[in-house]
Amino acid sequence: MSRDAGVRTSDSQLASPTSLDPVSQEIAPHDRRKKVGVASVLAVLGVVYGDIGTSPLYALKATIAIISNKAPSRWEVLGIESLIFWSLILVVTIKYVTLIMRADNNGEGGIESLMALAQRVSPGNRLRALLGLVGIIGGCLFFSDGTITPAISVLSAVEGLEVSLPSMHEVVVPAAIVIIIALFSFQYRGTGSVGRIFGPVMTLWFASIGVLGAIEVVKHPFVLHALLPSHAVIFIWDHGWISFVALGAVVLAVTGAEALYADMGHFGRPSIRLAWLCFVLPSLALNYLGQGALIINHPEAVANPFFLLGPHWARLPMVALATAAAVIASQAMITGAYSVARQIVQLGYLPRMRVLHTNPDEEGQIYVPQVNRALMIGVLLLVVAFRSSDALASAYGIAVTGTFMCTNVLAMVVFRRRYGWSRFAAIGTFGCFLVIDGTFFAANALKIPQGGWVPVLLGCVLTALMTSWKRGRELLALRWKQDSLPLASFLARLPQSRTIRVPGMAVFLTANPDFVPASLLHNLKHNKVLHEKVLFVTIQNLDRPEAGGDRLAVEELAPGIHRVLLRYGFMESPNLPRALEDLRDHGVSFDAMQASYFVSREVLVRATIPRMPIWRLSLFLVMARNAVTTTEFFRIPSDRVVELGVRVAI
Repeated sequence: MSRDAGVRTSDSQLASPTSLDPVSQEIAPHDRRKKVGVASVLAVLGVVYGDIGTSPLYALKATIAIISNKAPSRWEVLGIESLIFWSLILVVTIKYVTLIMRADNNGEGGIESLMALAQRVSPGNRLRALLGLVGIIGGCLFFSDGTITPAISVLSAVEGLEVSLPSMHEVVVPAAIVIIIALFSFQYRGTGSVGRIFGPVMTLWFASIGVLGAIEVVKHPFVLHALLPSHAVIFIWDHGWISFVALGAVVLAVTGAEALYADMGHFGRPSIRLAWLCFVLPSLALNYLGQGALIINHPEAVANPFFLLGPHWARLPMVALATAAAVIASQAMITGAYSVARQIVQLGYLPRMRVLHTNPDEEGQIYVPQVNRALMIGVLLLVVAFRSSDALASAYGIAVTGTFMCTNVLAMVVFRRRYGWSRFAAIGTFGCFLVIDGTFFAANALKIPQGGWVPVLLGCVLTALMTSWKRGRELLALRWKQDSLPLASFLARLPQSRTIRVPGMAVFLTANPDFVPASLLHNLKHNKVLHEKVLFVTIQNLDRPEAGGDRLAVEELAPGIHRVLLRYGFMESPNLPRALEDLRDHGVSFDAMQASYFVSREVLVRATIPRMPIWRLSLFLVMARNAVTTTEFFRIPSDRVVELGVRVAI
């Protein structure tokens, strides 16, 4: 791009810094109490446990395939079963359900929420920046996981057709493509209407897999020896390097554990914990044990132990139920990707995106078209490239285990500084989990040549995009501060300037409340007038989920001139006209139909000596060009907006 070529953007787009005021820094942990009942538990089953609930489709099968090309011995089966069971206990039950879910950010969970919490309780800008990088890497790996989960879940479910109808092998990939396109095409309708059936379907799913597994366990109770951790230890000792490689497939049994924490704000800890301990964990354990018992007594079942676990008449119904469960698992991951994307935008690591609310009564039910299109393209490419769940399993574990490791690092800081754990307790506890997750990650790293490079490449690209955007915003904010006029100086000169005041109200969006927005200076330069009523509006993004009662602050600077500070949490979408209507409660009259919004439209160009590497600057300019406009993002009526442009070299 030549130096004269520009990218248009706006000051309010690029300088919405995380608030550093006392309100946002205040640590006030609270747990949003959610009622625990049948409806809440059903909702949890339908949304939270879709991913981990479909793992029995492929986890045991993929692990055994690594150990041997032939039927494994009963002791090998017991060892693998023990590894899977104790992974569910250690990683999911103890780490996430018992410990990590305690670390709520005003009731919200998820790695970005944990990152904001860790930064808030950590001293020093350097440490906060490092924790921010850890959180962003974890978020990028979450998006990688969100691309792979729909592909492997739908493929593994449709592959069940081959068990009853081997001639359907050629139909698997086309059928998966049709299901995936249909799934993403209906996202704009929202999950509200579909969500009502998610809970009952997943309840039927967990009940079915639990019962099928229990029947086989009752027939062959010998498999219950796998509950002894000694079998996992013996398996690792006997198989050495192969057992280490097998861990890369064992981790598939715990994929989706991050969803327990990420969805905590929607359902609360009690419902998620109750559903896991009383229903999901027993169902998964019974199904894995049942598959193991089947393989021990019928070695030929190793080809597809999940679907062969049931009677012949139940296989096609199980294929249909598995497909529904896979779609629900994919839906949960897609919905999570929308929420994480909005969080990252509000935290300042991505440019503005178009966020559509699909339910007027539920703030959390959103649809992000850009994310939806990117995910659909990524999922379809994976299905076409890998063509089977076994092949795709090689690409699956790295993103999951990478996210686990990032969560461990952030949790170590939060439990040490927020909950007052001793250094020994915090490092000892989460250090042990870091060793477990690091071992899983290392085992999956061996699969990079076979397909593990996919999430690694995607994570690196996303990290480069987010850090480039963050750095570009910081440089622009510094440039604006250098070139801007202090607001106090402007107000002091205003009475002597003989500026003509015209009727009406002008709303000027400004990134820094202490400086005059460029849009006002350009308005005075070209129109030589100033409205009788002026609002300087600054929007600050907080490092907590919601602003609560601290949404709006007003300060009168001069007769008819007010400074307005609007705060939004990273789980909220700004609505500027609606927020400004609350000015009436502060004694400031506001008529949305009479207000004019003045926005600066900067044209970004490369400086003679750029202050960031050319490749990162190019990424920043491309993202700025494709960012959603200020008018759309802040939901300002387009017929009330006045844009004034200026060139900015970066």
